[in-house]
Amino acid sequence: MSLYWRIFVLNAAVLVVAVLLLLGPVTVSTPVLFGEALVLLAGLIVMVIANAVLLRIALAPLARLNRAMATVDLLKPGSRTTVTGPGEIAELTTSFNAMLARLEAERATSSGRALSAQEAERQRLARELHDEVGQTLTAVLLQLKHTADQAPQPVRDDLRQAQETTRAGLDEIRRIARRLRPGVLEELGLYSALRALTAEFTTSSLSATAHISPGLPRLDPATELVLYRVAQEGLTNTARHTHATRVEVHLRALPDARVGLLVRDNGPGIGAAPEGAGISGMRERALLIGAEFQIGQGPHGGTEIRLNVTGHAAADRTEETER
Repeated sequence: MSLYWRIFVLNAAVLVVAVLLLLGPVTVSTPVLFGEALVLLAGLIVMVIANAVLLRIALAPLARLNRAMATVDLLKPGSRTTVTGPGEIAELTTSFNAMLARLEAERATSSGRALSAQEAERQRLARELHDEVGQTLTAVLLQLKHTADQAPQPVRDDLRQAQETTRAGLDEIRRIARRLRPGVLEELGLYSALRALTAEFTTSSLSATAHISPGLPRLDPATELVLYRVAQEGLTNTARHTHATRVEVHLRALPDARVGLLVRDNGPGIGAAPEGAGISGMRERALLIGAEFQIGQGPHGGTEIRLNVTGHAAADRTEETER
């Protein structure tokens, strides 16, 4: 029965009951007596309440579907509304779930293209910084050194200072280029890249360490890049936005042939702070490889970022790498 006919039948049933009561032993005087008015008022209240209850029951699946539509998040895939209710409502819920699946697939595809373009742009910028700006500053350093060797002593000190400033700028450009394009990831693999990454973030006020479990399954380059970028973003957030003194990066094997990345610090925690572009970027990267992403308060305080490559995805990537 369609929703229209269900509502029609419910209201018709209430009206029929009201008419039957009028045809019964109930009488109404003219003018209406106080006792009769009380009976009519009580009957009206009962009919209105019965009608409201019946409509609430009939429209409950629509209310659940409305709540699901209001809370759905494409960056947290997998949530579906349970198909309940009669006819049209069940079809509407099924159509919504199918639309949600299509949107998630399209979002993953578009995010993959955007992130691929972003990685290509990162590599282009890193090459230009290294090949163009880096070589130019290197030439400036050599020229300053040559000039300083031939300059008189008062000018020589100023040239030495300019030389040190230029060398510091060159080191900073090289550091930026390494972050834009993790060459160590391509040359030495994920494990060495994570160790180098934590060493880069280690300062006098922040201790960063990497813990990598032995016997991890082999991963394809795309999965390794996602794990590296999530770890990099987690370390960057810790260094910039928390007052943590210690941060740990764990890469370990999980049950069902899964691989898990954990970035954990001892800061005050994320609390109720809204998710920014960095966290959204990590979620989008997780979608590319079908991984589970979680961020929140750790059991002992601080912030924990978890990225778990599912068993199915890890197995597929292991077979592809072995072939």
